[in-house]
Amino acid sequence: MFINNCIDIINKYGSSLMLGVRTTLIVALTGTAFGLVLGLLVGGFRAVQLDYTASPAAVFVKKLFNLIANIYITIFRGTPMMVQAVFIYYALLNVIHWDTLTAAIVVISVNTGAYMAEIIRSGIQAVDPGQTEAARSLGMSNAQTMLGVVLPQAIKNAFPAIGNELIVNIKDSSVLMIISITELMFQAKSIAGSTFHFTETYFLEAVIYLILTSIASLILNFIEKRMNQSEKRTLKLPMSDTDPKSIGYSKVAEKE
Repeated sequence: MFINNCIDIINKYGSSLMLGVRTTLIVALTGTAFGLVLGLLVGGFRAVQLDYTASPAAVFVKKLFNLIANIYITIFRGTPMMVQAVFIYYALLNVIHWDTLTAAIVVISVNTGAYMAEIIRSGIQAVDPGQTEAARSLGMSNAQTMLGVVLPQAIKNAFPAIGNELIVNIKDSSVLMIISITELMFQAKSIAGSTFHFTETYFLEAVIYLILTSIASLILNFIEKRMNQSEKRTLKLPMSDTDPKSIGYSKVAEKE
């Protein structure tokens, strides 16, 4: 009976479930991408350290930005996404008259951005300070050092946590049904209400979520392995005059 009910639901409401899957993926992927960009901006600026040459105006702006960023991160990490969705959607509904899909993407973006900011900041702090010192000794500015040297390494260090946010967003997008967006949870609830087969419907929903997160995990693991392989293939030449394998040592030996 259970299997037959599941098959009947798939046959009758398969298109509705696929519509929910499509909406879920759009919200999760877009929200994670925008959240990453927001996290890079907030986390990057928070991690910037001003030196003694910074002007009083720059110091004031940095402190003001840190204050605003701390308030933003505290609020969006300390409150449920469902509450954020309801508040933001209805607070701005009469102002910009937006649809539920746009609202869902905005909510998941700003929520993810708060987590991404801390992930990126931790990734930046994990970069060897010698990298920054070497870049500055070459005459690079703070911005050039951050964008060209530190951030690429920080993103690589934080990639597992960034990927985990995508998986979390695929699952947590289910709470956005509170604003009536037609994602997977909303569709499953509608189907269960029509058929009264609650167990079978939510079982199928759970299987779909498991498939989506498993595929995402496989793709992220593949990308991470490729990144690690490319790093291993990168040629690093020691430059010490006392290292027999280095170019510097060879030049010294030739002179002798």
